[in-house]
Amino acid sequence: MLYKFCFSFICTFFVNIAYSAEPILTWKLMPLAVDANEGIDVADFNGDGKLDVVAGRFWYQNPDFRPRPLRNFEDVRGYVESNGDFAYDVDADGVMDVIAGGFFATQVNWYKNPGPEGLRLGHQWEQHLLLDTEESQNEGQLLQDLNGDGKPEWIVNTWAKDAPIYIYEMITVEKTVQVMEGGQKKLVQQSQPALRKNLVGMRGNGHGLGVGDIDGDTYPDLLLGHGWYQNPGKDCLKTTWKYHNDWQIHGSVPMLVFDVNNDGKNDVLVGEAHAHGLYWWENRGPKDGTVHFEKHLIDDQTSQLHALHLADLTGDGKPELITGKRYFAHNGGDPGAKEPIEVVYFEIDPKTGSFKRHLVHQGRAGIGLQIRTADIDGNGHIDIAVAGKSGTHILFNQGPKSQ
Repeated sequence: MLYKFCFSFICTFFVNIAYSAEPILTWKLMPLAVDANEGIDVADFNGDGKLDVVAGRFWYQNPDFRPRPLRNFEDVRGYVESNGDFAYDVDADGVMDVIAGGFFATQVNWYKNPGPEGLRLGHQWEQHLLLDTEESQNEGQLLQDLNGDGKPEWIVNTWAKDAPIYIYEMITVEKTVQVMEGGQKKLVQQSQPALRKNLVGMRGNGHGLGVGDIDGDTYPDLLLGHGWYQNPGKDCLKTTWKYHNDWQIHGSVPMLVFDVNNDGKNDVLVGEAHAHGLYWWENRGPKDGTVHFEKHLIDDQTSQLHALHLADLTGDGKPELITGKRYFAHNGGDPGAKEPIEVVYFEIDPKTGSFKRHLVHQGRAGIGLQIRTADIDGNGHIDIAVAGKSGTHILFNQGPKSQ
């Protein structure tokens, strides 16, 4: 893969190289489904205090995790129309709903939790349109708060380089709907959830998406495949963002913003989405009106590192970097596509800026477009939930080998 970096981006491949290490944690694999869905999230959907899993067509109730109906979608060109599941109480009724998008579908829908009785009876979740974005090349999505108002924004990445960049704001709108009252049909005004499109800029799109403060002004910036946009502040959805054309990559969704070496400046973690390679870009501070990065290789053993995630797996109070191979990301056309699928994590040493590689699983479970972590089984250790073309799985963290 050929990279093009601007003058502010210096590459180095000779320090901080990861190395393999024997696993220090033990894991128990639980397969939930064999399908091609690539979205997943974790939340308590039935209000029993236990964390459940949602992944595409089904939700899985803790503790048996048998598939229960949620929604339907189409298979298109080797992919299913499901590349992101997000648990969120859309209608603020106290129970978790699901927001979901697809690769080629232009609509973003939310699915209303049918409540205890509907869940018990296996009812499908009622589908509601949030917005027809009119954008049909959707690589992946994030749901994150960019303006600090406590409500997340919907952010969609596209592989089309010439596509505009939008941020979608969660709002409510008044709509006229037909209801039955006293056995008669009646038109009434109701408040309904919706998304409002806000233009960020016309340049910079392409494969890769991330959110985080990389310029140190406390406001989360927007990272894309071809550079980044500087968040203008608390009114960011009402004003222009400054574009920095500092890199061209075919990056992971998400790219992560994290202070690797504990120097007070946020760095960037990024995987090769459709080839081998995992990197961290060291933030060297401001230079020539932008942020100066130095590129370091972490690992090049695994291909198609399409999603990254940070979580404290070892219980030492510091997050580990979790990733893995996205099985058949381009239906077998990527470098390393036929190599074994696996899930891995890396210990991060902030003193040296180095990474230590550990294998979680190889052979059956890979990643899709999202990685979720939580103590799902309540044993005090953080587990990993993944969904991809090799199926939906929970990797239960059993703790250190000595236990």
